[in-house]
Amino acid sequence: MSVSFSQNVRLLIKQIPYGRVATYGQIATYAGNPRAARQVAWILHSCTKKDNLPWHRVINGKGRISLPHGGGYETQKKLLEIEGIIFKENDSINLNIYLWKMK
Repeated sequence: MSVSFSQNVRLLIKQIPYGRVATYGQIATYAGNPRAARQVAWILHSCTKKDNLPWHRVINGKGRISLPHGGGYETQKKLLEIEGIIFKENDSINLNIYLWKMK
């Protein structure tokens, strides 16, 4: 029995370690569909609570939080800072330092 893309995405997101981030596109690629970054975002939106996903560890490919200010941005930034992630002056994250790479 094969694992669905959605199941694979949820399993991958659960593997992102404390103090690291992954991008939507990276998760999509690891899950088997490099063109499905938006689908990863939808899965996060619809499954975070029921699957207890560390949603805050998924950011965009530019190293930025995709949520709007006043719409979750501040919460996500705070959760990442609690994990020791430092934001640059332009509010981006240095992916060379904090990007998770699946082994």
